[in-house]
Amino acid sequence: MLHATDCFASRQRVLCHDDESSALLQFKEIFHLNKSDCIDSSAYPPKISSWKEEGVDRDCCSWDGVECNEETGHVIGLDLSSSCLYGSMVSNSSLVHLVHLQGLNLAHNNFNISQIPSGFGHLSRLTYLNLSNSSFSGQIPSKFSELSKLTSLNLSYNSMLHLRSLKGLVQNLTSLEDLSLRYVQIPSPVPEILANLSSLRTLHLTGCGMYGEFPVGIFKLLKLQDLRVGYNQVLMGNLPEFYSSSPLKILSLWGTSFSGKLPDSIGNLNSLNVLLIGNCDFSGHIPSSLGNLTRLTYLDLSNNSFVGQIPSSLSNLISLSYLNFSLCQFSGSIPASFGNLTQLTYLILYQSFIRSSNPSSLSWLGKLSKLTLLNLQGINLTMEIPSSFANLTQLSYLVMTGTQLMGRIPSWLANLTQLTALELPFYKLQGSIPISIFELKKLEKLNLYSNYLSGTILDLRSNMLQALPLIPPPSTLVYLVADNMLQGEVLPLICKLSSLHSLDLANNKFRGTLPHCLSNFSNALSILNLQGNNFHGMIPQLCAKGSRMKMIDLSQNQFEGLIPRSLSNCKMLEILNLGSNQLNDVFPSWLGTLSELRVLILRRNGLYGIVGSPTTIFAFPKLHILDLSSNKFTAIDLSSNEFNGKVSEFIGNLNGLQLLNLSNNNLTGHIPLSLGDLTTLESLDFSQNKFSGRIPWQLTQLTFLASFNVSHNQLTGLIPHGNQFDTFENSSFAGNLGLCGNPLSKKCENHKQAPLPSSGIKEVQDSWFHIEFDWKIILPGYVSGLIIGVVVGNVVTEKMQCWFVRTRRRQLKR
Repeated sequence: MLHATDCFASRQRVLCHDDESSALLQFKEIFHLNKSDCIDSSAYPPKISSWKEEGVDRDCCSWDGVECNEETGHVIGLDLSSSCLYGSMVSNSSLVHLVHLQGLNLAHNNFNISQIPSGFGHLSRLTYLNLSNSSFSGQIPSKFSELSKLTSLNLSYNSMLHLRSLKGLVQNLTSLEDLSLRYVQIPSPVPEILANLSSLRTLHLTGCGMYGEFPVGIFKLLKLQDLRVGYNQVLMGNLPEFYSSSPLKILSLWGTSFSGKLPDSIGNLNSLNVLLIGNCDFSGHIPSSLGNLTRLTYLDLSNNSFVGQIPSSLSNLISLSYLNFSLCQFSGSIPASFGNLTQLTYLILYQSFIRSSNPSSLSWLGKLSKLTLLNLQGINLTMEIPSSFANLTQLSYLVMTGTQLMGRIPSWLANLTQLTALELPFYKLQGSIPISIFELKKLEKLNLYSNYLSGTILDLRSNMLQALPLIPPPSTLVYLVADNMLQGEVLPLICKLSSLHSLDLANNKFRGTLPHCLSNFSNALSILNLQGNNFHGMIPQLCAKGSRMKMIDLSQNQFEGLIPRSLSNCKMLEILNLGSNQLNDVFPSWLGTLSELRVLILRRNGLYGIVGSPTTIFAFPKLHILDLSSNKFTAIDLSSNEFNGKVSEFIGNLNGLQLLNLSNNNLTGHIPLSLGDLTTLESLDFSQNKFSGRIPWQLTQLTFLASFNVSHNQLTGLIPHGNQFDTFENSSFAGNLGLCGNPLSKKCENHKQAPLPSSGIKEVQDSWFHIEFDWKIILPGYVSGLIIGVVVGNVVTEKMQCWFVRTRRRQLKR
């Protein structure tokens, strides 16, 4: 007879085994638990904080993340995903002693680039193993191929993890249902053996560096629902014929070299939710059967060679929330029936080469009331912004670059209260900017670059016209209104934009002085471009300590006085252009401490004195462009640096120069003939460089030249004589094995003094105009260096400076 006490005893839970609890506690000891180490701070305190060695909680089967077999008490499951684990996984991890484990999940932790313990391969009962996004590195243990009971293996998002052979890993894992190796490095072909895994439901090989031809048999796996092999740029393949029995729900080939035409049978994939085949090499027409996939929520066909019209059948895809047709070659117009796609939140038609003669052909977009992003850039329409866009009240990002917009900016844009980005550059928009734009409280990016916008903002709601400052809302990060006809002053109110990253007001009609509070947001501001306006007065102290400023362009204004010393705080500054102002100061050698400075333009000011110093090193380690033209400098000493390249003939335009020292650098090419025009020059030192060719005889015209040194170069030919040259000693020419004539002991044979070219120095300069510009094009490839050729102002240097600055400005704005 069974007594009640016996029944209770039979139901009593079995405690975990001591050796297994000890193994878990030993594993716990590796890690120091800090909230700052959590990938997800909401996961703190972590699961292992409940693991206790003593007391009522010493039973490991009651610990968070631990699962035990109710009958045997053995640990069969360990789920420590997102557990704030930070530390190196030791090679002999105690977890390998949990030999009854069937499931192990250590995903979303940080194991500090340590290797996966090879002992995990001995956990022969594992059916589930997830080590994704946990900062493992090294080779995947070969023993993993012996885990024959695995149905799910996920090692994704460990970018420093490597696998020699995918075939070797999976050949014995015949029960696999889910295999995810995203961003694990597997530089090999996709093995045919994967097509034999008849139970496979999920295959993720995104970003693995795989190549070769993708096995077509994988598409035909009867249970495959999720196939993602995108971001393998040289992985090739074609889409097969599909049958309606396919359970495929997700197909991502984005960023591969898959090619050919989309088969009409793609319309048989009735279960498909996501189709991402953008940035591939597909071609031909889009089959109308694609409109049969009514369960699609994501469709990306971008950056392929599709041609013809967009099938109107795609308007049947009423579940779509994301649609990307960018960078294709469509013709015709967008079907107005696309207004049926009322679930769309993202619509990207960027440079789709869509053409239409009907200016109102986009009015149907007003029906897509759930849109949050609309990109119509470069679709070649001439139109005004359709008034129906006022219905897009959820829109947060609107880009219409290249659509040749005309007319005025509509005031109803104020209805788009969720707008975070408004980009309408390079159009023919006219009139004033409506004040409603500046009342968009969530606006982060406003780009009205290069239009015909004029005037100040006028508040038409009051009884009288009131000119208001052009100040966007405090949420603004990027404010670009350059190349318009705007006017007014930059008031201290702009300093409320404490998060501003880029401010570009260049080439307008702004005036007045700059507010001193501009330094208040230099910790956020990266680009400040006020070029080509009518600002005057002193330049304020722009950079506080910790400044993030990378580009400052205040050129072509009327600033005066000293160059602000606070610029030395701009430790990240790459471009500084103060040219064409009325500054009156000495050369700012203190800017040499800015280790990232690449462009320094000070041309056309009233700067004076010397450049560089004989007693200090002229730093500027990354300087590419230096323009000091049209100033009042009397001495330039750039000696003992690492400057390279050629010295331009245009250096002869520095006609007030008294001292020029470029010694101890890596300068090459010929000594410019135009140096003969520097009639006030008293000292010239080009020693310790790599100059070649002859010493120009035109230098004998420098009657004030008291000191001359070209020693230790690669010069050849006869040393000129006459005037001051007859007074220089051997040391001025030493270390040039090819030189001959007085004062050297080496005599010349059949050398004559070269005559002045018949067309004069101008011919040489014109020749340089073509040759030197080609040389400058490669200049951004230098790690460090100086273009001595842009020390003076000329058409070539202005164009080159603009090109370099524009290129770098675009990079900084990204």
